Amino acid sequence: MSDKSLDQLKRMAVFAEVVAAGSLTAAARRLGMTPSAVSQHLRQLEQALGLALLHRSTRRLTLTEAGERYHAGCAAMVGAAREAEQALVRLRDEPEGELRLAAPVGFGSLLASALAPLRGYPRLSLRLLLDDKLIDLIAERVDIAVRVGEMADSSLVARKLGSTARQLCASPAYLAERGWPATPQDLLRHDWLGSKPNSSNNADMLELLGPSGECETLRLEGRVQVSQVTALHALAVAGWGISMGVSEDDRKALAEGRLLPVLPGWRMEDMPVYAVTPRRGEQPAKVRYTLELLAAWFGDRQAAGVRSVAGPA
Repeated sequence: MSDKSLDQLKRMAVFAEVVAAGSLTAAARRLGMTPSAVSQHLRQLEQALGLALLHRSTRRLTLTEAGERYHAGCAAMVGAAREAEQALVRLRDEPEGELRLAAPVGFGSLLASALAPLRGYPRLSLRLLLDDKLIDLIAERVDIAVRVGEMADSSLVARKLGSTARQLCASPAYLAERGWPATPQDLLRHDWLGSKPNSSNNADMLELLGPSGECETLRLEGRVQVSQVTALHALAVAGWGISMGVSEDDRKALAEGRLLPVLPGWRMEDMPVYAVTPRRGEQPAKVRYTLELLAAWFGDRQAAGVRSVAGPA
C-alpha cells in the first residue's frame, strides 16, 4: 500500500470521527489534533473525492448526500480497526486463541497436570504436538516447545525449567528370570532396550557414575530399538529387557513396583528441560502464562526433591 493510500485512510478516519463528535473542535480534542489540522484533512479528502462531504455552518455540521453514503464505509473501517485493536488487547492481557505446544511423547501426562489452570480460560484452546522427534517451531506455528537435553546454538529462545532424572529399570519378571546386574559390566550380558531405531548404529553409549565417584562408560547393543518412550516403557514393563526410564509412566511404574531400579547405587546425569519459543520480544498472554505455569510446576518439584523418574538413589 502506497503512502498516498495510507494518507487517504487517515483522512477517512478523521472524517468518521468528525461525524461522531459532531464538530471539528470536539473531533480535534478526541484525536489530539488542532481544529485547523482536522479541517485540512477534510479539505484534502473532499478534493481527492471531488465531492463535498459536509455542509459547514457556524453552529453545526451536516452531511451531504455523498457524505452520508461515504460515512457508512468510513465508520465501518474505524470500527473494524478498533475491534482488531481490542482483540489484540485481549490476546495480550488474557490467555485466548489457540496455544500450540510441542513436547516429547513421554511428557503428555506431565503437561496435563502442569497446565491444568488453563482450563479456566474458556477462549483458549490447546493443541499438543507430542513427538519424540524435533518439530520445526516456525513451520508448525508452535508457541512453546518443551525439549530435553542440552540446547544447540540457534535463533530459538530457551528458558531452563528444571531437569529430568534417568533411572535404569526392568520388570520384576525379567530380573527374576535373568538375574540382577551387580556391576555396570553385567549390563553387557543383558537385553538392552534402546531408542535409536532409525540409526545404522544400534548401540547406546551409557555413562554411569558410581557411589564413590567412579565413572563407567558402556556401549550397549540394543536387542530392541524403539522410537517413542511410551513403547519403550511398555516393552520394559512386559519384561523385554532393561531400559533407561525417563518418562512419567516410568516414574509411576517404579513407584508402584511394576518396574524396579537396576544398579541403584549408580546414576546418570540428569537431563535439563527447557521451554523454547521461536522468537524474542513481547509474547501474548497465552505464552507468558503457560511459561509461568511450567516454571512453577518444575520449580515445585525441584523444591520438593521429586525427580521426574523416581527410584532409590
